[in-house]
Amino acid sequence: MSLLLRLIKLAFLGALLLTSLPGWAAPRLELTGAIDAAIENDPWLRQSVQMQDALLEESVADGALPDPRMTIGAANLPTDTFDTGQEAMTQATIGFTQRIPRGDSRQLASEKKQEMAGVQPFRRENRRAQVMESVTHLWLEVWRSQQSIGLIEDNRTLFQQLEDVAEAGYASASMGSRQQDVIRASLELTRLEDRLTVLHSQQASNREALAEWIGPDQAKLAVSKDVPNELLRVFPLGWAETSAEALIRHPSIRATDQLIDAQSVDVDLARQAYKPEWSISAQYGYRERAPNGQDRADLFSVGIGFDLPIFTGNRQDRKLNASVARLEAVKTERILQIRGLQAKARAAVARIERLDDRIELYEQTLLPQMEAQASAALTAYNNDDGDFAEAVRARIAELDTQVELIQMMAERAKNLASFRYLTSDTSDIPSFSLNRYQD
Repeated sequence: MSLLLRLIKLAFLGALLLTSLPGWAAPRLELTGAIDAAIENDPWLRQSVQMQDALLEESVADGALPDPRMTIGAANLPTDTFDTGQEAMTQATIGFTQRIPRGDSRQLASEKKQEMAGVQPFRRENRRAQVMESVTHLWLEVWRSQQSIGLIEDNRTLFQQLEDVAEAGYASASMGSRQQDVIRASLELTRLEDRLTVLHSQQASNREALAEWIGPDQAKLAVSKDVPNELLRVFPLGWAETSAEALIRHPSIRATDQLIDAQSVDVDLARQAYKPEWSISAQYGYRERAPNGQDRADLFSVGIGFDLPIFTGNRQDRKLNASVARLEAVKTERILQIRGLQAKARAAVARIERLDDRIELYEQTLLPQMEAQASAALTAYNNDDGDFAEAVRARIAELDTQVELIQMMAERAKNLASFRYLTSDTSDIPSFSLNRYQD
């Protein structure tokens, strides 16, 4: 074996050690920082607060009496002369009418708006949990592509060394190197470049998606090298038996509970239609003097009016039935939400358990075997007792296994992030009340 080939092979083996040396530490984007920035900059949360403020303002307005109605006119004008003093019945009138809504409809309308306003805190909490899940998924996708890119770039040096060894062996006509070995080494290097291009494209896309939440400046930062510990934890025993009870405290479920309360008030409001609506009216009439100069007394009228909800079959009954049906529909929606959350949570647990089995198999068995195979094939080739293609295949298989392990770790963390959203707990958020909100 020539001295040049020995030097190249020694350099190739040394590259295995150089790729493990740590690089210079640069600012990195931590997952918690990304989540905090996304929540802080989320305009939806501000919109929710504005909606709550609007509903609270409307609740006060709906509880107030309607504005009184004033009328000004002239009554009993003689059509022959239009002389206001000709007839004793001619008057200049001014009147006021105050309408009083049915039963407790004002109080119930105000209460309904307060209940609707109470939905918003739970929707905001659900939004925060959704943002946390979405940003975590995007952060993990950036982490996956970053780790895969780093791994492939580290191995690209090794494949470049293999290409140099094959070219040197083919040029010196020693070691049995063939032209197809040179082509194979160049081909695998080209494939690595293609994989890097795909990964860089995926990373750029994920960073742009992440920039929507945290801004382009932070999205450009490299993410931390390790997945946060909270995304690596195991599940507590007995979760399957207690999940149904835990899910009723999910913010989306509690928001639906608040909607049920609001719809219950709407049913009570529909029942008020069976009660009469009252009105009070008062009118003052001014009369001019008689043609002979005699004073005429002014007139004052007062009255009470009300409607008669007698024919209720096609109006009040229908509206009450519709309100009851909507209430039952919201209750059914709550059942469907709990079932959906529970099914998704169980599916996430099942995927995590299977991924845990695969990750353990890869880390404890498959990856060590791949490393041993690649090392043995490379050693045999360096001792002129192995095939170049076999050494390349072994190294490619080891690289694929490492990339697959990174993918599984990211997928496992994403499923755990989804599980954390599905089991979000809002038991510490009290039910809504107007006084508490004002405080």
